[in-house]
Amino acid sequence: MADPFTDLCVEMLMPLGPVRVRRMFGGQGLYVDGLFVAIIDDGQLFLKSDDVNRHRFDDAGCAHFTFPKDGETVVTHYRRPPEDALESPPLMLPWARLAMEAALRAANAKAAKAAASAARKSAARTSPGKKSAAKKPATQKPTTRRG
Repeated sequence: MADPFTDLCVEMLMPLGPVRVRRMFGGQGLYVDGLFVAIIDDGQLFLKSDDVNRHRFDDAGCAHFTFPKDGETVVTHYRRPPEDALESPPLMLPWARLAMEAALRAANAKAAKAAASAARKSAARTSPGKKSAAKKPATQKPTTRRG
């Protein structure tokens, strides 16, 4: 059984679909229908955001998930939802949907990139490329018999 805060977060995301919790990076990752939508770290929930929806999180004053790496602070696209969103599933639902939409966009971009890469590789295998010069059959010089 997970801790009470993780259970609360799972409950908040359940309206979007089945939620799976997986340990990662010293915290937990939350997946909805196989899409990575949130991180729980140090007792705080962070939802996935992207360039399309970041203004919504900015406007609500939602803090970024950050972590130290090599003496620097890494700022991620995961954001805390507004405090009141953790009070009930209906208040969390719009924020959870934003995270799900960002996760879908990321998955679609990754799939499109993989498909383009596969198409390039396939084209490279099937294109004739440089043709090597065909060898001409050796011609024999007419022989004359002396005799």
